Amino acid sequence: MELHREAGRIFAQGEDGRLLAEVTFPTRDGIARLDHTFVDPSLQGQGVAGRLLQAAADTLRAQGVKVWPTCSYAVDWFQKHPDQQDLLAPKEPQHR
Repeated sequence: MELHREAGRIFAQGEDGRLLAEVTFPTRDGIARLDHTFVDPSLQGQGVAGRLLQAAADTLRAQGVKVWPTCSYAVDWFQKHPDQQDLLAPKEPQHR
């Protein structure tokens, strides 16, 4: 599955253009709020969400951006990946 990148978003589409998976992370003042993770039911249980989160982490690290995870999957993913803890913002950003 090919992942596509846009500002604040990494996603995958089917050949028909249908959204299959995405993670969104609006960024402001050097902090990305990781606020949404979606995987189509047809792909669940195949590690797609983990691939999305890893791609987001790699992208944000390369940009020098810190992360504030707010979606439940992202919060859980960062807890399970201590090697990614350096990306976490020290406090909640003020933007919504």
